[in-house]
Amino acid sequence: QVQLVESGGGLVQAGGSLRLSCAASGSIFSISAMGWYRQAPGKQRELVASITSGGNTVYADSVKGRFTISRDNAKNTVYLQMSSLLPEDTAVYYCKAEKYAGPNYWGQGTQVTVSS
Repeated sequence: QVQLVESGGGLVQAGGSLRLSCAASGSIFSISAMGWYRQAPGKQRELVASITSGGNTVYADSVKGRFTISRDNAKNTVYLQMSSLLPEDTAVYYCKAEKYAGPNYWGQGTQVTVSS
């Protein structure tokens, strides 16, 4: 089992910045990648950014150049630095951990609200 605890969400004005954190604990030794997803009201959950254990990253086109995903292996924590936020970035953001040969794990989600 992997436990994921997200933090850092909140209310920010358009153009502002936030940093999300996702701390992993438990059976973390075989996590292959971690990522951030988001779900806005009435929409499907979508990938925002992901990072592999080797440091390779993937970003949604809508956040390229504005968001940066990073990880601190010593702290078992993944971060999402969000800048130049737009109202359309408003959503619940979820952290996900993927195992090489096992289930995926999700955090409880953290709300990000960007006001115009």
